[in-house]
Amino acid sequence: MASFQDLPIRDDLRDLTPYGAPQLEVRIPVNVNENNYGIPDEVAASIAAAVNKEIAGLHRYPDREFSLLRERLATYIGQGVNPDQIWAANGSNEVLQQLFMAFGGPGRRVVSFSPTYSMYPLIAKSVGSEYLAIPRAEDFSLPENFAALLTDAAPDITIICRPNNPTGTNHSLEEIVEIYSASKGMVIVDEAYQEFSELPSAVQLLPGRNRLVVLRTMSKAFSYAGTRLGYLVADSIVSDALRLVRLPYHLSALTQAAAIASIDHVDALLASVEAIKNSREELVNALPSMGLSAYPSSTNFVLIDGFKDPKATFTALLEKGILVRNVGIGNTLRISIGTEAEIAEIIETLAKLQDN
Repeated sequence: MASFQDLPIRDDLRDLTPYGAPQLEVRIPVNVNENNYGIPDEVAASIAAAVNKEIAGLHRYPDREFSLLRERLATYIGQGVNPDQIWAANGSNEVLQQLFMAFGGPGRRVVSFSPTYSMYPLIAKSVGSEYLAIPRAEDFSLPENFAALLTDAAPDITIICRPNNPTGTNHSLEEIVEIYSASKGMVIVDEAYQEFSELPSAVQLLPGRNRLVVLRTMSKAFSYAGTRLGYLVADSIVSDALRLVRLPYHLSALTQAAAIASIDHVDALLASVEAIKNSREELVNALPSMGLSAYPSSTNFVLIDGFKDPKATFTALLEKGILVRNVGIGNTLRISIGTEAEIAEIIETLAKLQDN
């Protein structure tokens, strides 16, 4: 079987491993932070009608500027955001790739705080950027001297996940302002889990900061992972820059229609957020009696500490039909917050495994 060594692939890509969370058919998938509550039937019907309406026109290219979608997203975000401040693509990873293509590249440096989302270094290196990971503190907060470290690193792009994946750690707006002041390049605040956070969005920091970008997704709170719709909020000049690197007509007519229909039902789609928060607390509160603990989380997942053998626990849970995530942090497993019934079963199963 051929390997990278048999191809004239770029040298800086030879030792990389592609992103690959397990995709297994199990009863309770809680490994990739999806919203297990799914799409309500009445919303699904509306989305299907909107998509069906587009089918007759599929011989034409879609709206290259996805104008109506940008209007809907701007209305959802509020806070005085205009449609020209919105940019969207096929998942927030594609938005991120476009940002790295426009503002990163060969001879440029991307900086983030580790551990964090595993796609950051992969996307940075895929466009030829250097990636520098600044270690977080022991509790996964930012190091005390993070501003000085950023100034010394002189990044072209600084990206911070807020709340952070895979740890669940949140970051104050004051910290974001410090990061912006210490960075002379672009600053990307990845708010994929913002709907689950107790802190206000960094969108309110945008006025007067044209190097600041707030990244969002519909994959998590909106139960829309399969649609692949991510977007950013920033100064409109950022969208102008991304037009230079995006592929033509990158958002299909069907994707646009599905996303617009979902935003029209935002209250119904976000109804599960409070239930997920409540189940998150139930899981966290149940852990001490098992000899386990959770890192503080402002997301729809919890990083659980205290496993003597995370790999063995992962396997034992999988045998019970429960798929969690081993993110490689010692003695931990990450568990997405499923439905109320799923979390009840997970608590019961974990308790039995810890007793053995």
